[in-house]
Amino acid sequence: VQFVESGGDSVQIGGSLRLSCVGSRISFSSSSVGWFRQAPGKEREEVAWIDDYTRTRYADSVKDRFTFSEDKAAKTLYLEMNNLQAEDTAIYYCGATGPGTYCGSRCSPDIIKYWGQGTQVTVSS
Repeated sequence: VQFVESGGDSVQIGGSLRLSCVGSRISFSSSSVGWFRQAPGKEREEVAWIDDYTRTRYADSVKDRFTFSEDKAAKTLYLEMNNLQAEDTAIYYCGATGPGTYCGSRCSPDIIKYWGQGTQVTVSS
């Protein structure tokens, strides 16, 4: 399984970005997939994910600003990020659980088996 993220950039506060993640050798329907981020000096955290009922979930910090979507046929995940704030500065990763393992109301990075290499998002004034 391999993921390749793209779309990270430096933007001003209030700006927007769209991240993409192309997967290979993975079935999106037999795993939970999602976006995660890691800010300098902080632990990796979940941002948006598909839960075990195939609902899209968001961390409270990004709800109403970020939109997670997936194109299963193209094995591509997207993260549309609007009204970006300085605290959104981080390396963003896409990830997936192993087959048969799913996220619930939370999606701890500890249960993610496959990771992309990450893409840097920097938000400044």
